[in-house]
This record gives sequence, C-alpha cells and structure tokens, in this order.
Amino acid sequence: MPVSRSPLTDAYTRLTEAFPGLAITEEPASAPLPTGDGWFRAADLSTDPAALDAFLARDDAQILRDYGRRARPDVVAGFGLHRYAWPACLLITAPWFLSRRVPRYPVTHVSYDRTAPGLSVGRMAVRPTDFACLPGDPAAALPGARVVPDEEALRAEVRGAIAEHLEPVLAAFGPRMRRRGRALWGMATDEIVEGLWYVAHLFGEERRAMRELELLLPGATKPYAGAAGFRELTGPDGESLPTRDRASCCMFYTVRPEDTCVTCPRTCDADRVTKLLATTAA
Repeated sequence: MPVSRSPLTDAYTRLTEAFPGLAITEEPASAPLPTGDGWFRAADLSTDPAALDAFLARDDAQILRDYGRRARPDVVAGFGLHRYAWPACLLITAPWFLSRRVPRYPVTHVSYDRTAPGLSVGRMAVRPTDFACLPGDPAAALPGARVVPDEEALRAEVRGAIAEHLEPVLAAFGPRMRRRGRALWGMATDEIVEGLWYVAHLFGEERRAMRELELLLPGATKPYAGAAGFRELTGPDGESLPTRDRASCCMFYTVRPEDTCVTCPRTCDADRVTKLLATTAA
C-alpha cells in the first residue's frame, strides 16, 4: 500500500485491488527509490549496460523455464521491455482513466522489482512530481497541479508523459532488440493499449477503455506508431468479440512457432475467434 497519500493514491489503490499482481508504492519526495534485492531503477536500466544485462538475464532464465528452450538475444530483450513497459505505462494511464489525473515520471522517479513473491507482474515504487488535471478537479488547487483546458489537452499530457518516460528506456533496449524508430514506438503503442485494456476489463469498463484508447491513439500521434487498432469479430452464436491488431510483433512465435498471440497480425480471424472463445470459457 502507498506510504503517503497523493492525488494519485485512490487510482493506484483501485488498480492494485482489481489487479493484485501489481503493487505500487508512492515514495515521499525525500526518500530514495529502492535499489538492490531485486529492485531496478528505471534510470539505471536506461544508462547502465550492466544493470540492463542483469535485468535481461531474468528474462533469459524465465523463457527457458517456461518454454523449455532459449530465445534469441533480441527476443529476450523484447520480452524484457514488455515486462517493464506494460506496468510502467499503467502508472500514467490508470490515474488518467480512473481519476482524470496525469502524472509525470522521469526515469529518475521509478523503480521496479519483478521478483516480489506472490506478484505476477511485480512492484513499482514511484516518486510523484507534478500532474495534469481538468478544470473543476478538486485536486486542481494542490501543489504540483497543472490545469489543462479540456479532454484532448489531457490526452496530450498522457502521450507526453509516457513518451518522456519511455524514450530513454527504448533507447537502451532498442539496440539489444535490433529495432529502432517506428518499430520501438509501435511497441510502446501496444504496451499503452493492451495494459489499460486488460485492467479496464477487470474494472468492468472495457468498452469505455476501448473508446478512450481510440481517442488517445488515433494513429497520427508521433512519436507513437499505429493506432489503438480495435475491431469486432463475430462468434459462432453471433456474439461480439473485441480484438485489435498490434502495431508491433512481440516475437513470441520464435519461441513457440506453433502459437501466436491473439492480437498478432499473423493470427487469422478464424484462429482469433477460437482463442477468444477459449479465453471466455476459461
């Protein structure tokens, strides 16, 4: 649980209650971010090759454990980026979606521990700085609040905050992944969309999240590559099955060639329907 309350605390509390695989701690401004004992500071992942090596070594071992085979180094790096970026994007998109507040987190303000027992994703420690909000928000008078005029301006704050945080992370991971430019920002687009889409389903607000994400990422918002990409498929009984087309490839097929992700452009619609129905029945 957070050690101190902020304008973001309620959103993070709701997020972790709905998705207990992720824990978020808000650190006071005077407290150092945790490091060591499984913790990695985002700034170190961005600037210290040895820290990135240690971080990716966990992915290498996890792929071997989970799938019984080693992955190529670029695939390992892609999995590692996903495991960091998915929860990191939620630090910004969850309070935007739940409270209409958008924090700024430079890489110097986030630490991540993916080894915490009982947490499928891990735990993140953040040091809040300023945040954007709309007129009429009760938090608008608080220190650090920046009032923006309307919803589109707030969406621009979301895009800007995530780009500020991910840009140095992508620059560090990119050479390991043998990707750059548009391919990296396509991965960022996918992490934003699929993270919020997943947790919004847990909130019971999947359809609202899809609408919000389509407005957030309509497809022409640099540096991001691609749109939210949602579309509807129809099941055998006429049921509506929402899906999307990823802007990037996670390379999972290189580890398990007989399988692809349900949102992968390589997955045909008939296979998507089968996979979606199996998930619904599970």
